[in-house]
Amino acid sequence: MNIAITEGLDLMPPRFQDGLDVWSSENGTPGSASYDGAANAAIVPADQDFGGCLELLKNQSVQKLRWKGQTPIRPGTYLRIRARVKAISGILPDVRVAGFAADAGGNPLGGLVQVGATTSLTAYGEIIEIDAIVGTGNRPGVDMVWGAGAAYGHFGLDLTGGSGGIVRIDDMVIEDITEAFLRDMMDMVDVRDFGAVGDGVTDDRAAFLAADDAADGRTLVVPDGVFRIGSHLTLTSKVRFEGTVTMANATRLILMRNFDLPTYIDAFGDEMLAFKKGFQALLNYADHDAFDLGGRRIDVTEPIDMQDAVADVTTFEIRRVIRDGQFYVIDGPAWQPDVVTRQGSYNPNNPFTITGLSNAAQIQPGSLVTGQGVGREVYVKEVNVGAGSLTLSQPLYAPNSSQTYTFTRFKYLLDFHGFAKMRKMTLQDIEFQMNGFASGILLPRDGGNFQIKDCFFIKASHRGVSSTGRGCQDLHIDRCQFISSEENMAATARQTVGFNVNANDAKIRDSRFQRLGLTGILSGANHLIVGNHWFQGDEVPAGPRVPGMVFTYEPCESVVTGNYIDNCYIEWTNEHDAKPDHGSEYSFGGLTITGNIFLASDCASHTRFIVVKPYGTGHYISGMHVNQNVFRVSKTIMDRVDGVDTSHATLDNWRCRNLTFERNTFHGVGQSTISPVALEFQQNTDQTTWSLDVSGYLPFAGNARTVTSVVTEDGVRNGSGDLVFAQPYTKANQGAGYGLVQLVWPEPCHGTVHVTARVDKPF
Repeated sequence: MNIAITEGLDLMPPRFQDGLDVWSSENGTPGSASYDGAANAAIVPADQDFGGCLELLKNQSVQKLRWKGQTPIRPGTYLRIRARVKAISGILPDVRVAGFAADAGGNPLGGLVQVGATTSLTAYGEIIEIDAIVGTGNRPGVDMVWGAGAAYGHFGLDLTGGSGGIVRIDDMVIEDITEAFLRDMMDMVDVRDFGAVGDGVTDDRAAFLAADDAADGRTLVVPDGVFRIGSHLTLTSKVRFEGTVTMANATRLILMRNFDLPTYIDAFGDEMLAFKKGFQALLNYADHDAFDLGGRRIDVTEPIDMQDAVADVTTFEIRRVIRDGQFYVIDGPAWQPDVVTRQGSYNPNNPFTITGLSNAAQIQPGSLVTGQGVGREVYVKEVNVGAGSLTLSQPLYAPNSSQTYTFTRFKYLLDFHGFAKMRKMTLQDIEFQMNGFASGILLPRDGGNFQIKDCFFIKASHRGVSSTGRGCQDLHIDRCQFISSEENMAATARQTVGFNVNANDAKIRDSRFQRLGLTGILSGANHLIVGNHWFQGDEVPAGPRVPGMVFTYEPCESVVTGNYIDNCYIEWTNEHDAKPDHGSEYSFGGLTITGNIFLASDCASHTRFIVVKPYGTGHYISGMHVNQNVFRVSKTIMDRVDGVDTSHATLDNWRCRNLTFERNTFHGVGQSTISPVALEFQQNTDQTTWSLDVSGYLPFAGNARTVTSVVTEDGVRNGSGDLVFAQPYTKANQGAGYGLVQLVWPEPCHGTVHVTARVDKPF
């Protein structure tokens, strides 16, 4: 029921810009004063928010505004009067909808509520919509109950409160909302009733908006057909799609009451398109912070370019969440990596740039760079086609000044690389079923606080999570599982990488990495690696082991604690250093490895659990602590748990400082590593100089740099059996390998001593 339709009644007041002679400053009754020519009223033809509107100065205690037209009141009908108002200057007033009730003879009706609720204006320029409902019946939600005696009313607004303020009032709206009070059997609104055609050609947007406006809490129904939407559309009502919609890629559909993937799939009839449109809406509307996939599986036939899905957005720094669903990769040519080789020039003084590239347009941003002197997980961040150059994610440690490089662009299921900057994006409770065909996630070029929580990365073809710039700043990987597509291969033959980090502050926590080629490679500093399990073993008897977690920044200032490190090792390098020889910078330091379980089974005896690999000369360790770990080897004996890979250079042991390796447990390890190490020595023959070999215990083949204590046991005696009360002096760094400590006595003697020696100078 709607009297504007059934009785042809025009309820809408005229626009203000059509003239103020029909707008009364009193009750709106015949002969009452109007605002036409009033000093305190003016028409504003082009307000930035309202278009044409009324500007009104409040100069009375109750400033009235009433339409002189008679709005009919019918028994059983309910009208809503509404307007938008904003304060411009002066004292901020209060606003309310108000009316004048009259009987059929035009006489005022007393004893009735003739005002709606009061709303205070609290800020200049803030748009406030006020409304009130008038009707004959005392129903919930009715502000002005006028009963059967009311024949018509004059409606408008009251400005109350302090005087002196100026407000602007948009054109007033009076509408029949009787249907909101009826107990209809049908609780839905069909878009066809408002002019939608559904032929795929006609623009049905206006019909959708009209139906949405009329729904008023009921469900909007889109019947069979293809409904073209010509521009952005926001639907505030709950909606059910039986047909589908079609729109341009850059056009947004925002479903406020059904913001979830199942509804978008119903709307577009295609899972991938539905996900893109949902993501587009997520980044373009502030009312929702999360896009729920509703537990649905999305069959993905090609990489999803996340930035292309939102068209005009390249920077986004507000928290958003995508959660609860599965992406399932379908094999096809779209997943094959693109490989390009090009000759280029590199200057260590411009460490993030390769220049002199011919036909640079064929090199895709996001490509992995390989070649002579290129460290692991170096990517192309950006390409400057005009200059024939590109920007790297990391410097190169030792390329030729001019050489051939290979650029491999992996294909990622979710590719965020088109975003110049993105912050606070969260992926949660998502399963990435890559089936050996696709890689997982390519992060934005810059940004931070990208969070991946409770997700499964199953059988990536090449990479799990990759960063080509600094979009990995403060990367979170929490409670995730990475399951390899190469688990039946020998560890040395695998190529997959779980994740890489170029920036600082990564948090990798409570996650599991199963038989990847490399679990993670981290540049930058201040990383927390806590509570994870990564294992990279194989079935090869006495087989070699490969790195699991790699740190590529010398002063990494990171913590590895409470992890289960299984059949692989921690490697510490400086392969992302354009000038790898040590200069004025900090060298290897700031790494704490505490409370972990290291396990290896049936591994080669030369395997190590912790390896330092300098790529240039002059480096040393200054600030490293390996404490309270368990090192366990089964089915074979590991020579020792620590080592230096001298493929490029060795360490300068004369500069080692603040290195501790203590309170660890060793099983199946031939030589324990301890520093400071307290050892008992027996000298059975009388000698003035006792040489004590502590080298086997010292970490990373270091020198015996410091003796911190010498304690005798049961006294030291000379050749006559007399006690020697004099104390020896000590000499560190003795012997060909500098691993001996010498005690020099004032006379030849023999006995037992306890000596504590260190591989470092503590401070």
